[in-house]
Amino acid sequence: MAPLSVLFVGGTGIISSACAARAVEAGIELTVLNRGRTHIRPLPDGANVLEGDIRDTASVQRALGGREFDVVVDFVVMTEEQVRSDIAFFENRTGQYVFISSASAYQKPPARLPITESTPLRNPFWEYSRRKIACEDVLVRAYRERGFPTTVVRPSHTYDKTAVPLLGGWTVIDRMRRGKPVVVHGDGTSLWVLTHHDDFARAFVALLGNPAAIGDTFHITSDEALTWDEINSIMARAADAEPHFVHVSSEKIANALPEWRPQLLGDRTYSHLFDNTKVRRLAPGWVATIPFAQGAREIIDWFDADPVRQSRDERIDSAMDTLVEEHGKLRSGS
Repeated sequence: MAPLSVLFVGGTGIISSACAARAVEAGIELTVLNRGRTHIRPLPDGANVLEGDIRDTASVQRALGGREFDVVVDFVVMTEEQVRSDIAFFENRTGQYVFISSASAYQKPPARLPITESTPLRNPFWEYSRRKIACEDVLVRAYRERGFPTTVVRPSHTYDKTAVPLLGGWTVIDRMRRGKPVVVHGDGTSLWVLTHHDDFARAFVALLGNPAAIGDTFHITSDEALTWDEINSIMARAADAEPHFVHVSSEKIANALPEWRPQLLGDRTYSHLFDNTKVRRLAPGWVATIPFAQGAREIIDWFDADPVRQSRDERIDSAMDTLVEEHGKLRSGS
């Protein structure tokens, strides 16, 4: 039997890099289409790499010609227009088209937990999420009206060693190591799910070429739910730092750092738990096995290996100082 032929558009992002490595390991004939730029996550040996820009039809045509694939996965599509362009190009060229959506598209605030794939999609706070919902709507119509072979995958917060999974990034770790208080939204007890990209990839690859995945939607997440205080504490331990938390309302933090508002009010403020029963039906035996404590050590080791990676944002640092100071005044009544 010929190996499954799969095209990845992208392949060097947090999620796609692990999926590419897993696909090659699983014996898939993998072709990767990207713009040929240098990335910190190299593609695996065995992948066929083509240079082209998926947003430039002529460029894609030159790169792919008349080739067909069993599966096409576009990891970088973000808008309805881009989805329609993909449909126009890949219709009748693939037996499965996989769209990477986002679990942030689920109803905010969630009416009930755990979240399942049938949880309504509505996020009035974050345009990114609304764009993903709009893309899904286009693909659902294409599937229902003419059988375009769509599979939708909704990752939640998926990470690798190159990204500190805290708003503020390395600046937060730097504050911890300097003994400065770290601002945590709310009371620090809302639950959050962090999924290592290697765990995600093992379930994701099981969906590729699987007829039972056509016309359906899946999320893939860890079952480990941690509070934000726990997440920050785990990062602090990995960094050999003693954490000191100051709890501030999400709204106040968003006012101080407006660029955080969409993610904070549109996702991280609320508790999240996910039911992964559905994806396990197509990936029997799959379970996320990498605890965040291990992932946190990988992150700190990667950043410590090269001080150039340790970029501190002075504006964020200053805003946190102000929030801490205001919190102290509020508590003292001054």
